[in-house]
Amino acid sequence: QAIDDDCNQTGQILAAMLDWPQGTFASQLELEAGAVRVQREVDGGLETLRLRLPAVLTADLRLNQPRYATLPNIM
Repeated sequence: QAIDDDCNQTGQILAAMLDWPQGTFASQLELEAGAVRVQREVDGGLETLRLRLPAVLTADLRLNQPRYATLPNIM
């Protein structure tokens, strides 16, 4: 989580400074030869981007399913 008040600025500014392609709010990733395919949710549905590497990616909450610790593992 970035320190930009959750405004999604840090990844975009970093991509601009490095002059790298960017994929923001990624909800699914697929690596290809020299590229990455990023799927992201937009207002009209899903958008798929193919970005050459290196690239700056920012993650959406749906990118990964968190694992919760069970009570015996906490103890």
